[in-house]
Amino acid sequence: MVEIIGVRFKSVGKIYYFSPGGLKIPEKSFVIVETARGIECGLVVMSNRLVDESEIVSPLKTVIRVATEKDMKIVEQNKKKEVDARKICEEKIAAHGLNMKLVDVECTFDNNKLLFYFTAENRVDFRELVKDLAAVFRTRIELRQIGVRDEAKMLGGLGVCGRPFCCRTFLGEFQPVSIKMAKEQGLSLNPTKISGTCGRLMCCLKYEQDTYEELLKTMPKVGAYVDTPVGKGYVEEINLLTGKVKVKPDNPNAVCATFDKSEVVIIKDAEIKLDKDEIKELSALEGV
Repeated sequence: MVEIIGVRFKSVGKIYYFSPGGLKIPEKSFVIVETARGIECGLVVMSNRLVDESEIVSPLKTVIRVATEKDMKIVEQNKKKEVDARKICEEKIAAHGLNMKLVDVECTFDNNKLLFYFTAENRVDFRELVKDLAAVFRTRIELRQIGVRDEAKMLGGLGVCGRPFCCRTFLGEFQPVSIKMAKEQGLSLNPTKISGTCGRLMCCLKYEQDTYEELLKTMPKVGAYVDTPVGKGYVEEINLLTGKVKVKPDNPNAVCATFDKSEVVIIKDAEIKLDKDEIKELSALEGV
């Protein structure tokens, strides 16, 4: 077992493990640590605890110190620098005529690097922009192209449910979401109905997927051939949450009837499939 603390560098970001170095560090404290980007100030979201050695990535870096009042003043100064850097970078982007959108700017705690996050439809040759920014700020410059999901996470906003974006409030990392999930949950494959503000599939499709997969094991699929109390027929519609099955009887004179799944016996089940046209049309929604 290894003693660790968990640290976040963004309000809703990945949790990184560090060795407390013999210090007892409570949650909501700020600490100064060394990261791959340089010296950073992060928020402790997990106080001292023991975890299995297999859960950490070696070597585990040790906390440099608990942040002091002086350190927090530096953090505030860096935030002001980020605002100025954003304005200057936007002016430089316009001057160079680059087809890119600046999303966010970050300054490392030690002022060793400025990171500029941007989105663009295609690759952007920003070498001259980097030179201009380096000449202005006299520090290392890094431009990082991000996807629309990351843009939504950084900027925030309200989803179609009327609540703040999940990625902005509690999702530390994006989870894979597929068109297959929407199909299995019986949702309309209208892109405007199943995609979020970012233009990609809504993250919330993942939340109930395990439940839908379990329910599908006990329900006939649409198109299945089944036996019912009034005869055999084909399944036209199912409601996984209520357990109701709508069946069109073989008898052409009979009308469709709805049964509880317990009243239906599957003779030959169907499969949930996406045709090639659907896959081609909707594949872009699965991207990052």
